[in-house]
Amino acid sequence: MIDYRCISRQLWWGHRIPVWYVGADGNEKDEYIVARNEEEARLKATEAGHSEDTPLIQEDDVLDTWFSSGLWPFATVGWPQTENDGNDMSDLSRFYPGTCLETGYDILFFWVARMVMLGIELTGVSPFQVIYLHGLVRAADNTKMSKTKGNVVDPLDTVAEYGADSLRYSLVTGVTPGQDIPLNMDKIAANKAFANKLWNCCKFVTENALSGIDDNEKASLGVTGPLDEDELSSLALPERYIISKCHELVESVTSDIEKYQLGAAGSKIYEFLWDQYADWYIEISKTRLYEGFGGGGDDAKTARRVLVYILDTSMRLLHPYMPYVTEQLWHHLPRAPKADDMAAHSLMLADWPQMDDSTPLARDEDAVATFECFQALTRSIRNARAEYNVEQGKKISATVVASGHLKEAIETEVKSLVMLAKLDPDQTVVVEAGSDEAKAAAAGDSVQLVVQDGVEAYLPLSGLVDAEKEKQRLEKQSSKLTKEIEKLAGRLKSKGFVDKAPPAVVDKARAELAELEDQASKVESSLAALK
Repeated sequence: MIDYRCISRQLWWGHRIPVWYVGADGNEKDEYIVARNEEEARLKATEAGHSEDTPLIQEDDVLDTWFSSGLWPFATVGWPQTENDGNDMSDLSRFYPGTCLETGYDILFFWVARMVMLGIELTGVSPFQVIYLHGLVRAADNTKMSKTKGNVVDPLDTVAEYGADSLRYSLVTGVTPGQDIPLNMDKIAANKAFANKLWNCCKFVTENALSGIDDNEKASLGVTGPLDEDELSSLALPERYIISKCHELVESVTSDIEKYQLGAAGSKIYEFLWDQYADWYIEISKTRLYEGFGGGGDDAKTARRVLVYILDTSMRLLHPYMPYVTEQLWHHLPRAPKADDMAAHSLMLADWPQMDDSTPLARDEDAVATFECFQALTRSIRNARAEYNVEQGKKISATVVASGHLKEAIETEVKSLVMLAKLDPDQTVVVEAGSDEAKAAAAGDSVQLVVQDGVEAYLPLSGLVDAEKEKQRLEKQSSKLTKEIEKLAGRLKSKGFVDKAPPAVVDKARAELAELEDQASKVESSLAALK
């Protein structure tokens, strides 16, 4: 007879069933004795009338796997012993009960319920108070992984190709309570790119921002705690903005993790590091660090302090999600000396960025709002460059119209605007709204960009496009589109095509025609504007 039971059940990886069979060789299993050990079994056999030399053969199989694993929370820390080598504190009293159990929903009854019942029955205390149930990892199309289907993903192969942290981050941020996790290789590849982006940020800080300074200054940049209100208020607008956003991130991530919103917290760290720190502040810091952009001196020192502070804080937040990358990179940054209570100088043992929930981290909401206006202005100019197909390296002129504190902020950071929007520094001015300069800019042949109430920008058309060259390009594009439209329209007028082709093919052709006609309309509008 073939035994289809799991092979692991035939190995003693669990609690051997406490049953002894009475008989010469154990083949006769009609009579058996249940006991805690062999001595108790022998005593029960004798009381039942068997002689002292009657063979007792213990069952070779083990108890149900879920029964054995149900004892795991307390059996692994010394239960049933209550003392540990005479010490007052046993492992059981130190580590049991736990706080939170994380597991898949599919074994809620098989394992979780047994741990709770056995824990309460044998120790009097439930092994945990919170049960975090995540979804199951599935194939990219959300079907169950199966060797028969051939859609099983080997985690070792994935780690070898993309790295352990990329896989870990993808799984943790893919968690949505109540939903399964489709394992998409494109997502893992994107998260590998994120890990590489983090490495590049660290490389910029260590090999560019910190190059050329002495060891004492580097040591002074080690993060010992949150940046306070007084220091924040003394900084320039971009620095106040990025620190305020970082502190907002710390509070949000801390709250999310405490509420077990793990996916949301991890995504917020990703967005901040990529969209705010890398794309905005690192670029702006170059105007502080490099003399060629007008930097150096105290501005460079401030930029170094902020670059290290933000990166260090972000890696502390990201460490639970990407432990290997962040630990490695953290050791390349300036660090405060190891605390006396730290077993090792490790990011894993470093303080969380917000240890005291009762004390809010310093933030400047006015600076955030002002810098967001600066960002909107920069994006508007970049979008105009893209719309008019301005060559990437070409610098253009701009007149920015603003008033009040916004005008002052833009004037102060005009060198950052020039660098980020690729403007001509000699042909970029910031003027007061309603002034003669503003009226002259509005009256000229320019592209007007309305950023928000009170902030506008005027880009002279002569700097954006070569009118004759652009006219030739548009006419050529218009001619090409006209031919394509005529060809496709003729095809759709043919009854042979419309009647015989599948409906999906006809619908696709109609959609393509509508798209071509829309493109042609835009080209004609651009030609009319040039004329």
